[in-house]
Amino acid sequence: MWFLGFSTNNRRSLLIIGAILLVILLTVMLKKWVVYLESQATKCSKREGEDDQKRRRGTSKSSSSLCGPGVIRTYALEELRTATRGFKIRIGVGATSFVYLAELGDGRFGAVKRVMEERGGSKKMFLDEVSVLLRISHPNLVGLLGFCLEKGEQLLLLEYIPNKSLFDKMHTYHGQMSGLLSWSNRLSIALDIARALDYLHSQADPPIIHRDVKSSNILLIDNEHAKLVDFGLCKLGHDTSHGSRTPTTVKGSLGYVDTWYLNTGLVSPKSDVYSFGVLLLELITGLKSIQGSETLAGWTEECRKNDDIQVLHTLLDPKLKGKANLEQLRVLINVANSALLDNSEGRPDMSFIVYTISSCLEPDQLQPDLPV
Repeated sequence: MWFLGFSTNNRRSLLIIGAILLVILLTVMLKKWVVYLESQATKCSKREGEDDQKRRRGTSKSSSSLCGPGVIRTYALEELRTATRGFKIRIGVGATSFVYLAELGDGRFGAVKRVMEERGGSKKMFLDEVSVLLRISHPNLVGLLGFCLEKGEQLLLLEYIPNKSLFDKMHTYHGQMSGLLSWSNRLSIALDIARALDYLHSQADPPIIHRDVKSSNILLIDNEHAKLVDFGLCKLGHDTSHGSRTPTTVKGSLGYVDTWYLNTGLVSPKSDVYSFGVLLLELITGLKSIQGSETLAGWTEECRKNDDIQVLHTLLDPKLKGKANLEQLRVLINVANSALLDNSEGRPDMSFIVYTISSCLEPDQLQPDLPV
């Protein structure tokens, strides 16, 4: 029998026939794929054209000029320089960076994080942060919109959260004059950050240790909800689920750094748990993470380990004027105590902390997860 000019009785001919058929099949599939991509590009261009016409008529309801949600793109330096008006309006300062307001058009804003080599921001740290931000998506984590690595500049375009940080709200004159965070506000914020850390530790692939959980890295959407930001010190990899096996350079902020990590150089998700414990004390007491020459954890230790609810009540931020649910106060202090154990293995994981905090909320206080 003959097929395509080759005898099917010959083994070599069969192999040649098979190879020809495979090439034909791949060619057909490739052509279909090209046609699909072209059709998608046409649809995208058509939508963008329609959106552009609507914007000119002032009838567009969309605030995005990108085709499709969640699109992350690279930006030219001039684009971000123009958007920030030459890096004019500074809205934040980090250990290795400055953050500037960016106007993206159509009433949209972003935050440009400008990583500075002269402040210790290396290209490796920048690329590591980009790598982390590209991997994660959670309603309580600040999202990446784009980035730029051009002419020595290292820029991240991030989601803009207008209400500044938890640190600003609690510890600056302007923040306190703008209104007090109620007890229920503080519980809701604690739950949001617990959810963010639980996502990083148990749902992100690979798992991520933040290593710099602190009130200045928590941005307030409003008084009820918050997002965790700044992934410049993150450690990621499948080995993080149980912690590093070899000592690493200790990273973090004074007062928040895990004592086990400080003493051994071994970092794990429980290092974030410790920092979260300090954050809980900050929300409860209204005090900063450092009190004179002591950490807040050390300064409150004797009082917070007392079983008498009246003694625990003395830890409460005086600005609340006693307006707090005492049983919820006990639960949060118990969570903080377990999170601050010197032995990291004895600390709970963030999923348990999320469950514990959400369980102590009144049904009308329990906030649903924000949509991604």
